[in-house]
Amino acid sequence: MTSLPNSLRNQPDLSGHFGAFGGRYVAETLMPILLDLDRAYRAARQDPTFARQLDELMTHYVGRPSPLYHAERLTAAFRDRLPCGTGPKIYFKREELNHTGAHKINNCIGQVLLAMRMGKTRIIAETGAGQHGVATATVAARFGLPCTIFMGARDIARQQPNVFRMKLLGADVVPVTSGAQTLKDAMNEALRDWVSNVDDTFYIIGTAAGPHPYPEMVRDFQSVIGFEARAQILAAEGRLPDLLVASVGGGSNAIGLFHPFLDDAEVAMLGIEAAGHGLHTAQHAASLSGGLPGILHGNRTYLLQDEDGQISEAHSISAGLDYPGIGPEHSWLHDVGRVHYAGVTDVEALAGFQLCCRTEGIIPALECAHAIAGLSDVAGDYRQDQIAILNLSGRGDKDIFTVAEALGETL
Repeated sequence: MTSLPNSLRNQPDLSGHFGAFGGRYVAETLMPILLDLDRAYRAARQDPTFARQLDELMTHYVGRPSPLYHAERLTAAFRDRLPCGTGPKIYFKREELNHTGAHKINNCIGQVLLAMRMGKTRIIAETGAGQHGVATATVAARFGLPCTIFMGARDIARQQPNVFRMKLLGADVVPVTSGAQTLKDAMNEALRDWVSNVDDTFYIIGTAAGPHPYPEMVRDFQSVIGFEARAQILAAEGRLPDLLVASVGGGSNAIGLFHPFLDDAEVAMLGIEAAGHGLHTAQHAASLSGGLPGILHGNRTYLLQDEDGQISEAHSISAGLDYPGIGPEHSWLHDVGRVHYAGVTDVEALAGFQLCCRTEGIIPALECAHAIAGLSDVAGDYRQDQIAILNLSGRGDKDIFTVAEALGETL
């Protein structure tokens, strides 16, 4: 699918900016390796051998294409509480069926191939909910590379199943005890490690954020989600959807779904941020709803910050959404009005989690539960002859301890 000269899909520019957002704001030590990475990525995109290797792994190792599934009982559950004639037909893009149980593997496969292409012999990554850590450890094991995963100590405590999976795969999981001991702090430590080990180390960033070319590169690898969904919905319904919905922390699963549809004006898009205990409180992770532009982790984007510009601590029941920033392309899409972003609280996400379990027999990740609750909020704006696609970006095995505690259950 070729973009037009004035396409929204032509961002970023050569310096990595999406309008006023993005760019490279890093220590001088990292500039040469980022420029090398940019050159390597441009060359790989033009190399049929790289494309064939990526496609083969996506098919035979990851298990793509992931299904586009008509969520019939969830559709009916929404319609039962809405005025007659309202509520769209809901499809799930089932990324939780990928190898490792989430969308993260799409990006990790692409980046590990780049690492080997660049002659790097060690892999590092940051993780919050642990799904990116598991996917990184998986590809490192597949290609025989040593791997170090930085993870906030608080996230380690609430994501024990994924921590154990990383260790089984041979990764060294490093607890991060600074700050709030969550995703932001893990990314800080990963960047510090990278600065000290630029010669042999490749940093697989897990979301569509960080310094250029990471936001573009991660988006491109994750766009397989949207390209597949586009072909699948045309085959199933003979037309494009009316609405796309995805959760947004850093924003990789959302931009992966949204990007191939950006030039289709008839397709509305809804990104769901974590509103935590409410946008009226200081305990949320909704950077677009409650933040201002600033610089963090090598790029300019919307951030949660105080009046002095100091980064505020984010909160979400979902470790994967517990981040005080957002990918720069989402900041740009928010400012130009192409994508609408809204917040969903912890309580609302828990309700969406339970509804999905009981209507579809699918235990979703808490990240996806936010998207389900967000779709519930707008379902009444759509007719029954309209179509919504929700990116079910991960499975909820990792979250059962968190959910049990929130529901007062003891495991």
